[in-house]
Amino acid sequence: METVKKLFAPVDMTVGTPWKKIVLFTIPMLLGNIAQQLYNTVDSIVVGNYVGDNALAAVGSAGPILNLLIVLFIGISVGASIMVSQYFGGKKREELSKTIGNCILLTTIATLVVMVLGVFVTRPLLQLLNTPDSIIDWCTSYLKILFLGSGGLAFYNILSGILRGLGDSVSALVYLLVATVLNIILDLVFVVSFDMGVNGVALATAIAQGVSAVLCALKLAKMKSIFDMGFHYMKIHKEYAKNIIRLGLPSGITQAILSMAMIVVQSLTNSFGEMFIAANVIVMRVDGFAMLPNFSFGTAMTTYAGQNVGAKAYDRVSKGAKQGTLIAMGTSGTITLLILIFGRHLMGVFTKTQELVTLSMLLMQILAVGYIAMAVTQSLSGVMRGAGDTITPMWISIISTIIIRVPLAYGLAYLTRSTQYPNGRQEVVYISLLCSWVLGALITGWFYRRGKWKQRAI
Repeated sequence: METVKKLFAPVDMTVGTPWKKIVLFTIPMLLGNIAQQLYNTVDSIVVGNYVGDNALAAVGSAGPILNLLIVLFIGISVGASIMVSQYFGGKKREELSKTIGNCILLTTIATLVVMVLGVFVTRPLLQLLNTPDSIIDWCTSYLKILFLGSGGLAFYNILSGILRGLGDSVSALVYLLVATVLNIILDLVFVVSFDMGVNGVALATAIAQGVSAVLCALKLAKMKSIFDMGFHYMKIHKEYAKNIIRLGLPSGITQAILSMAMIVVQSLTNSFGEMFIAANVIVMRVDGFAMLPNFSFGTAMTTYAGQNVGAKAYDRVSKGAKQGTLIAMGTSGTITLLILIFGRHLMGVFTKTQELVTLSMLLMQILAVGYIAMAVTQSLSGVMRGAGDTITPMWISIISTIIIRVPLAYGLAYLTRSTQYPNGRQEVVYISLLCSWVLGALITGWFYRRGKWKQRAI
């Protein structure tokens, strides 16, 4: 029983062997990320097999707009995780309590903004992106349901971020697994039994996310030995709210930039027709799983660096950064190899159309090497964020995405236009993405070695 309790207890990452602490923290978080990725994947599998390829394209085309409007949640979550990890590492109970209380209040405000804004801007944005008439109605209704139910998504991400900042990645995993199973069941009930189409998968996702958020809140309410959660703390404390926004805003801006870039490139993607849109959806679903080790190690490095910076153990931060990055690269390389070997079988899960499977596999092969580069970017960016430097990763994202990827995608499309390919070759969308990943890793490594992130502790 004591062993089980330890699994769900906060973990002090300022002691012990760095790589072991990082790996043990990453494993449940990776499993949790896999479960979270299943939300979108199951949606795609269900609509692709029970509704059709156009419905699959509709769900995928909605993704960039959804990501753009949840940047507020991402910003608060990152700011919360950094502050919680540093205050927890520094054993500062009062500061920790005020940080968590302000996070909850800011999340409530952000949720109301996204719910209202999302409903009004959804269709105009889809029209701006030249979304095909055959799928625009499905896209609109799918997004409106998700925005109206965005409270679950918001609070799960923020509250699980707080748990991770405290070193507890197991609780968030368990709650997410519960929600994932519920999501799968509701997908099948709403789509197969009730014939609700894309609206059914959106409703299932919103309900499941709400359940996971409630479970996280109940867990935090029981952690009275570490921090206090009274109404006194759930009001704006200017210093803490300012720090949450200061630390989280660059990450939110980064996500907004990435989402805007995806929206701009989505317009190019849409110009290639429904078949390429559907292939893009399939690849992005598989890509989501391929990226999970990188994102998981990146988040683990943020918590690890945050706690050790809070404890002023900078030598330990550097040692863990090197070990964690090497393990992340090895993990990413292994998973990428497996995807290349068994890729056609994975693509076949989403559609029975062989032409679509073949096109999806070609696009996946282009991206392959980039996943190892992203392991470097995510791990070292995680260290910088954990130390309080969220500005540098933001600028790196701007350079790699806005300056490199978007112009390269449209430039290559223009240069490859021909009678056979009037809008250019489809592959350029993925070649530009690969180039941005590789160059982003090189730039990140250079900034990390400069060491200015060590001066950013709160």
